[in-house]
Amino acid sequence: MPDWRPLIVRREDGFPRIMGVLNITPDSFFEDSRTNNISETIKIADSMIQNGADWLDIGGESTRPGANPVSEEEEISRVIPVIRELRKKFPRIGISIDTRRAKVAELSLKEGADMINDISALGDKNMLTVIKESDCYICLMHMRGLPENMQNNPQYDDVVIEVREILDKKVNLLLDEGVNPNRIIVDPGIGFGKSLDHNLSLLKSGREIVPMRKVGLMWGVSRKSMFSELLGRMDTRDRLAGTLGIAAMSKSKAVDVIRVHDVAEHMDLFRAMSAMEDF
Repeated sequence: MPDWRPLIVRREDGFPRIMGVLNITPDSFFEDSRTNNISETIKIADSMIQNGADWLDIGGESTRPGANPVSEEEEISRVIPVIRELRKKFPRIGISIDTRRAKVAELSLKEGADMINDISALGDKNMLTVIKESDCYICLMHMRGLPENMQNNPQYDDVVIEVREILDKKVNLLLDEGVNPNRIIVDPGIGFGKSLDHNLSLLKSGREIVPMRKVGLMWGVSRKSMFSELLGRMDTRDRLAGTLGIAAMSKSKAVDVIRVHDVAEHMDLFRAMSAMEDF
């Protein structure tokens, strides 16, 4: 895999790399992130790249709270043509496939994807083999339960300790199979089986959940439902300010990649903060 791609190394100014979200779905929670044809997806991707995205995260199955799974065949039909065209059009952008299924991940990597963004953290027993054979980058996310039931009164004794322990076990599975720790990134799974207090505790903890120094950290908080309870913003369109407020803390928490719907706004935030730091 080429070493020139930015992947999971923070920018020179210490701010995280930006991953733009592209949902090839009819039901993802933020309507403006949905695309339904390749030409539209290419146009949005081009805009994200021009505005500073280092990554594009392609998903073919909504995993919002309460979502029902789609078939493997349907997920493949949604994402593979898109990844194929994105790689042709943008040969130097990082492409992530957001999937829980090993078969979808394998086909996506063959079409040019660089990372598997696995919200189930190796829930598919064949995912480890795909990772080993491809030498790809892998993001392991913590999720308690499944999308259809994960927000049904989630409980933890200490959410930071418990999330770290689970991610540590998953990372060690990869390390035991010879996966390079520099190719591993973990995600606390904000909104995936957590209450508002759980989410805030995990965000405040920053890299406390990361099992080892060489492993990266990704945050995905963009426009999530935590802002309905925290700020009273029920409409996803009204959650950008809250999202940027959390993103402003990402450098101090040593986040390596931040997954967002609004690339230009996050880049503006980071550039403005960097200018103030350097003035």
